[in-house]
Amino acid sequence: MREADTLRPPQLMEVSADIISTVEFNHTGELLATGDKGGRVVIFQREPESKNAPHSQGEYDVYSTFQSHEPEFDYLKSLEIEEKINKIKWLPQQNAAHSLLSTNDKTIKLWKITERDKRPEGYNLKDEEGKLKDLSTVTSLQVPVLKPMDLMVEVSPRRIFANGHTYHINSISVNSDCETYMSADDLRINLWHLAITDRSFNIVDIKPANMEDLTEVITASEFHPHHCNLFVYSSSKGSLRLCDMRAAALCDKHSKLFEEPEDPSNRSFFSEIISSVSDVKFSHSGRYMLTRDYLTVKVWDLNMEARPIETYQVHDYLRSKLCSLYENDCIFDKFECAWNGSDSVIMTGAYNNFFRMFDRNTKRDVTLEASRESSKPRAVLKPRRVCVGGKRRRDDISVDSLDFTKKILHTAWHPAENIIAIAATNNLYIFQDKVPGLVRFPERSGVGFVFCVPVSSSDSPAIC
Repeated sequence: MREADTLRPPQLMEVSADIISTVEFNHTGELLATGDKGGRVVIFQREPESKNAPHSQGEYDVYSTFQSHEPEFDYLKSLEIEEKINKIKWLPQQNAAHSLLSTNDKTIKLWKITERDKRPEGYNLKDEEGKLKDLSTVTSLQVPVLKPMDLMVEVSPRRIFANGHTYHINSISVNSDCETYMSADDLRINLWHLAITDRSFNIVDIKPANMEDLTEVITASEFHPHHCNLFVYSSSKGSLRLCDMRAAALCDKHSKLFEEPEDPSNRSFFSEIISSVSDVKFSHSGRYMLTRDYLTVKVWDLNMEARPIETYQVHDYLRSKLCSLYENDCIFDKFECAWNGSDSVIMTGAYNNFFRMFDRNTKRDVTLEASRESSKPRAVLKPRRVCVGGKRRRDDISVDSLDFTKKILHTAWHPAENIIAIAATNNLYIFQDKVPGLVRFPERSGVGFVFCVPVSSSDSPAIC
């Protein structure tokens, strides 16, 4: 047991280990992986639609669970390395097997997921238990045969990429060439080959000669979905740097800098904190970038560096509460963002188990809630509204009543369909559009998403 854990009761340790720390669909959307603070990875598989249950296609069931990382201790630096899974990224499927990368603060691992539903029988030199026979007893030869067996999902580590980072890894991204990937920590970005574990190439290094001169850190990074030479990384100052690996081996000099000029009238003590970019995602088309800071999500056009082309307020009603959010450290929460399959709708999380959706075409938005109390199987989600002042509707919630311990930091959107995964502490919620291919943003009626599967990372999934 670690020293830090001895100060906490076993129940608290168990609950903390179950908190989901990342969510990721694979490229087809048939598999969904989650990682938690306990170092576990849980993979869910989409159930095929049956004639008896035509509405069950969007449901996901547990496919495999395995321990990806264990707690470690760096004796040279007297530093404890948590087992928490920071990121999971699926590799494009090349054969019947699936592959994914998972990382904690220091070590990245490549896992292979395979299925086995047949076993060989009738060996000539081995008995049924697999032990070698006495050759003198072998009097005849037989052809081994494959016999059917219960489906078994096997997960095996294929590569371990260690010792590449001095600081904590915050993001990994697989390149479109399907041969390389990059990993980023606070000050450096490394490029790895999937087949080589003992070395990586440093492509970004912003560490100053004197650490007292440090003014910003890297917060996230991602490869372009189509051009293997392009990648972007974000900083704690709210800027984005697009880099081209064809220009130089070390991409300290960016090709483009995306930064919105600050309004002097809005300058405050918290300005730099709330402007820090916590997540950046390329659109599926590769034309746009989506970023999330503490209060907003922004859409950037790769051809326009001066300012974002779209800005959406996520919870602007918290602007007056930044002081208390700073005192309870909530202001440092890192929210993720996601595109839908057509890049027309964006999604991000908020407090009180709320998550927000913004339609880029109609400019309409909606606030929804992921909770066991408000979500029943097949129930249509109803929009929620936070009331700052004035008249309140019956279902409105006051900004003073928001629960800041309930936060949705991690979200994922199916790459082709309107199915979303929402991680709310130790629960995974999966919602699907009740009318496939359509996301509606009505003002008062039910939204076109129905509650599908509440999943606790510590229990078996409660399938609706």
